[in-house]
Amino acid sequence: MSVAHTAKDSEPRHRADDSSTAVPSAVHIGFSRVLPELKMFYRRPEQVALTFSMPAVITLLLGSIFSAELPGSEVSTGTVIAASMLAYGILSTSFINLGISIAVDRDTGALRRLRGTPTPASAYFLGKIMLVGIVSLAEAVILLLVGVFVFGLRMPADAYEWFTLTWVFILGIVSCSLLGIFISNVAGNAVSAAVITNGPAVGLQFLSGTYVPLIVLPTWMLIVGSVFPVKWIAQGFRSVLLPPEMVAFEPAGSWEHGRIFLVLTAWSVVGLIGCLVVFRWSDRD
Repeated sequence: MSVAHTAKDSEPRHRADDSSTAVPSAVHIGFSRVLPELKMFYRRPEQVALTFSMPAVITLLLGSIFSAELPGSEVSTGTVIAASMLAYGILSTSFINLGISIAVDRDTGALRRLRGTPTPASAYFLGKIMLVGIVSLAEAVILLLVGVFVFGLRMPADAYEWFTLTWVFILGIVSCSLLGIFISNVAGNAVSAAVITNGPAVGLQFLSGTYVPLIVLPTWMLIVGSVFPVKWIAQGFRSVLLPPEMVAFEPAGSWEHGRIFLVLTAWSVVGLIGCLVVFRWSDRD
């Protein structure tokens, strides 16, 4: 008995096109994680409220306490603090929040489940940093509104100042985010992550000239603060949000834009290497 073969059956079978089954790149996966990361962030209302309110409240409190004008200028100490506090806004949304939230994801097993997908560590880092960028931008808008309408802070006057504000903002986010990811792997659990992120963050505010102007700090504090990125982020923001003559109150007598760029870039590179070396998906890694 003969079996009839259709033309379709007789056609040779071909392997599916490799391009249609290729694994997405780390960049593509990282971008695709932004929306889920935002949803997870906003599902924690207490975290959202603390993130957006704390820097603004501290700015109002400190600016009201230190209201006297700096010697030989018409700019108050509160205005200087308002410009510097944008650095604390970035530190809060990146270093503190990422250090705690990633430790929480590890404790709950969310990272272990994510490991079963085609998501590499670099894509995970990228998604987290883009989340921080969006949240930090909203935080910066709030702090700028407080600074402009309460303390008379000025906005950037030309394209160069806007460019400076932009690259300081981006490098500040990247460097502090990578340090937050790094510290989340040092912490044993979410509770210890909260301690080892909030503790150093408070100390850095004093050492970096965000809670108090740098001119009142002793030399050893200036030296220690200059090692970390927060001091340079705050200095970069002051350079574009304060009148040019305020450079006289900087320890170096200049805004040091080149050094700001080099320090923040170095911290970004070191932070990325550190994250890739110590990152673990679960406590059993």
